[in-house]
Amino acid sequence: MTTPAHDEEPHLRTHAGHEWPYVLRGRLRVKLGDHDFVMGAGEAAEFDCQIPHWFGAAGRGSVEVLSLFGKQGERIHLRTLRR
Repeated sequence: MTTPAHDEEPHLRTHAGHEWPYVLRGRLRVKLGDHDFVMGAGEAAEFDCQIPHWFGAAGRGSVEVLSLFGKQGERIHLRTLRR
């Protein structure tokens, strides 16, 4: 998803599941509970969606994010391929 920059106040929300955002381009501002931080291109996060959260573009440019979401709340399973 691509999110343009805006001046609106963040509105935190909660819902079931887990989310894994990965920043493809730009800077992503993340509010997660009491934490407020910025992620750059190539960075990823994982969180339980029951924690109040919000994310959007940081600064004046847009941000492009790939976000995986699992309603079942299971943690992501990574597999490494070996040659």
